[in-house]
Amino acid sequence: MTPISGARRPDARFPDITGTAGPGPRTLPVWAGLWVLLLLLLLLLLTVPAAARDQLTIGISQYPSTLHPAIDDMAAKSYVLALTRRPLTAYDADWKLVCLLCTALPSFDQGTAVEEPVAGGGTGLAVTYTIRPGATWGDGVPVSTDDVLFTYQAGRDPRSGFDGHDLFQRDIAGITVKDDRTFTVHLARRTCEYQSLGGFDLLPAHLERRVFEADPAAYANRTLYQTDPTNPGLWFGPYRIVSVEVGSHLVLEPNPSWWGPPPAFRRIVIRAIENSAALEAALLAGDIDLIPGEIGLPLDQALALEQRQGGRFDILYKAGLFFEHVDVNLDQPALADVRVRRALLAALDRETLSRQVFGGRQPVADSLVSPLDRMFDPDGPRVHFDPPEANRLLDQAGWTGRSGGIRTNAAGDKLSLTVATTAGNRSRELVEQVLQAQWRQVGIEARIENQPARVLFGQTLRERRFAGLAMFAWISAPENIPRSLLHSSMIPSAANGYSGQNYPGLANPELDRVLDDLEVVCEPKANRALWARLQQLYGTLLPSLPLYYRADATVKPKWLSGLVPTGHQEPSSLWVERWTAAP
Repeated sequence: MTPISGARRPDARFPDITGTAGPGPRTLPVWAGLWVLLLLLLLLLLTVPAAARDQLTIGISQYPSTLHPAIDDMAAKSYVLALTRRPLTAYDADWKLVCLLCTALPSFDQGTAVEEPVAGGGTGLAVTYTIRPGATWGDGVPVSTDDVLFTYQAGRDPRSGFDGHDLFQRDIAGITVKDDRTFTVHLARRTCEYQSLGGFDLLPAHLERRVFEADPAAYANRTLYQTDPTNPGLWFGPYRIVSVEVGSHLVLEPNPSWWGPPPAFRRIVIRAIENSAALEAALLAGDIDLIPGEIGLPLDQALALEQRQGGRFDILYKAGLFFEHVDVNLDQPALADVRVRRALLAALDRETLSRQVFGGRQPVADSLVSPLDRMFDPDGPRVHFDPPEANRLLDQAGWTGRSGGIRTNAAGDKLSLTVATTAGNRSRELVEQVLQAQWRQVGIEARIENQPARVLFGQTLRERRFAGLAMFAWISAPENIPRSLLHSSMIPSAANGYSGQNYPGLANPELDRVLDDLEVVCEPKANRALWARLQQLYGTLLPSLPLYYRADATVKPKWLSGLVPTGHQEPSSLWVERWTAAP
């Protein structure tokens, strides 16, 4: 915590304080002089204003693998970029879609959303946006439709490595420009989410175009977001990045060209402390002021901190669209058998895990759709804790032998799997050990091979290099269609520049059809039926093992106000200009 500074120090060289009593002067007792001195000090402190806190130090549990807004989905990166950029559209803390960089959402009533024919037949949509007046990159260049066209150009190229390649290649048929600030996106079909441009993260054409066009295949590594992240022209939010120590910290200062309300802090320092115990220690020592719920302490650690130190901090708990799970690499022969995946889940006592580790605050998950989302299907498939059933399924799958307590198949291969998560996350490592022990009870060996978050998300998952299982969380927007997670076209590969987040490698034709239909079937009853079928297919195919729906805890200093957790993928830092500090 930053100490208060700026109050004047009293002069220690006070003359003797005398008074008159009776006929002649006499010196007051020492204690009387001290009382007068203390009174003067108190009056001085009350009349001299305390200096405002001008620096905020934030501790996060991961360091971003990249600062490029369209490459590598990672909560740590989203949190940092929310301080330095503004998306065209986003969901706010009330879970409503709003414009941030645009002036208004497209509307049929206003004529900014209209139907139009598409090449090859069918009906698409033309939706028009206008960039907010005054929006300017940090080097003074206006944010313009030139940036829109370049972003579209780069996003369509499969060599760019954009996570949202599908948005540019499949969903958007083209973009036309009216003027420097107004543009129309031509959607290839009529969709239910036509107002949202989530995933269309503008890039500065005047800086990035030459880097991209020089070698699109190498762009992910040569982008200025990697090679020159302190270039002011990369940023157009309330803050810009002025210093980077890779793997350690970033320093941000107000962006002189920011068009919105001025932010409160002269400097924000973001420190990556990838060990959760060390992160808590830094908070208690005053080395950091704030730990955000999006990318901070696990819930169990926050609960324990509140019991010990609750009077020092405000702890904001927020249940939301956080889905903790274990991704399964379906290329692994044993895991390709759905009976093995069901056995892995049936062997886990997730109810007891949630109760003992998280005080019951993180309910067991049976689907990747949270009960807080109105599209949740309460009648979806459930896999309950049932070790006898797990043993039966493993026997059926041919893992009938034993060697040292570990199941083997007819070829003598052991049922031995690797499991990885973010190293240093104390809660995840504890959960991992519980999973390991419970799987051992049914003859499955789980070998723990954890990695730093920037490695796990930056390469291992993105390039599908994990050999067996990977435990992490997905954070989604309300009613977010999980196409990028489950559609077969979203399996990352060298051919598509490792775009997409279908890390398990699931390919199911019916699931693909349901995901495609969800985007265009908007009639409420039919749409809800598709959501129910999606959850049934997920619960049957189990491309990942659902663990629990996460609640997050933001630990903030009592002098910080205006911070509101959202409970979904848009981080609270997206509204940093509303944060204020009491003196």
